[in-house]
Amino acid sequence: MVGAGAMGSAAAWRLARQGVDVTLLEQFEQGHTRGGSHGSSRIVRLSYDDPFYVDLAATAYDRWAELEDDCGEQLLAWTGVVDHGDPATVGALAAAMDERGHAVEMLDPDEAAERWPGLRFETSVLFHPRGGRAHADLALAALQRVAAEQGAEIRHGVEVATVIPGPAAVEVRTPGETLRARQVVVAAGGWTGRLLDGLVALPRLTVTREQPAHFPPGDPATPWPSFIHHQVEAASRGAATPRGTYGLAGQDGVKVGFHAVGPVVDPRAVPDGVDEPRLRELQGYVKRWVPGVDAEQPTADGCLYDLTDTADFIVDRVGSLTIAAGFSGHGFKFVPEIGRLIADLVLDAGVSPTRFTLRR
Repeated sequence: MVGAGAMGSAAAWRLARQGVDVTLLEQFEQGHTRGGSHGSSRIVRLSYDDPFYVDLAATAYDRWAELEDDCGEQLLAWTGVVDHGDPATVGALAAAMDERGHAVEMLDPDEAAERWPGLRFETSVLFHPRGGRAHADLALAALQRVAAEQGAEIRHGVEVATVIPGPAAVEVRTPGETLRARQVVVAAGGWTGRLLDGLVALPRLTVTREQPAHFPPGDPATPWPSFIHHQVEAASRGAATPRGTYGLAGQDGVKVGFHAVGPVVDPRAVPDGVDEPRLRELQGYVKRWVPGVDAEQPTADGCLYDLTDTADFIVDRVGSLTIAAGFSGHGFKFVPEIGRLIADLVLDAGVSPTRFTLRR
């Protein structure tokens, strides 16, 4: 397996617990911050306007429970989730969740501000209690630990140069050796396109560098749901991936970030340092919409996104290769369920959802 981020580690866990001989290779050191799986907080939510993703998220909650049982740790915090902003978008979210039988609550801006004084509201507000946050760093460490306990070999600091499928085995070439396996899973995030160039026709994957930040809360007693702000001006653009702003509280403060607005980058040559213009723009947003934090004291926390044009994931198998990519921006909540999908493909025990296939 190539790539020990969240998805690759989840697949290693699912395969190892079923007795499969697994070797997981990661080019960077354990705990690195160069991809999209690091940090203390990710939103988990059911609020999608597409029943497919509502159902997938609900199923993933069951898989999270399995992982928590296996590792003996609590990885999710149930704070509830608030969606607010564009009335049409918020209404579509409420309708999709209601259709699938999940509890939702609509509030006016004054009611919402009284309940969550750290946030500002102007239009429609939707709350659903069955959501919150995942601790990304703890989850990744737990996945790798339980995978290793089940017999997986996890090797950090091993860069894969090429993957070469053959009639009897797949060769995985690193600077120090050549490994051979009956099947290989490539879950390499922004590096996936480079590794599979010429081998598989992938949907377009755009890699961007995003600039979220953590802000210290003003009052430690302020309640913080996870939240998504669907700006009216963003919704009016009608993009396949509507731009918005997300936030959630965690041990590092209140994290706030713009969704998928960063510059396109080569993951092998990501600029060092903070994207100062983007950070200043984010601070301006926080001053207006998140009054419960100190907008003048941000701690920047950059990450990479890899997204398809539709924001649907890639989870598919071609012969001896299984590919998993395109998860950034909204994929972490699905981690243990994506691990199961990958494992089922490897074991010929299931098929990928049509919208995740290479032939979509």
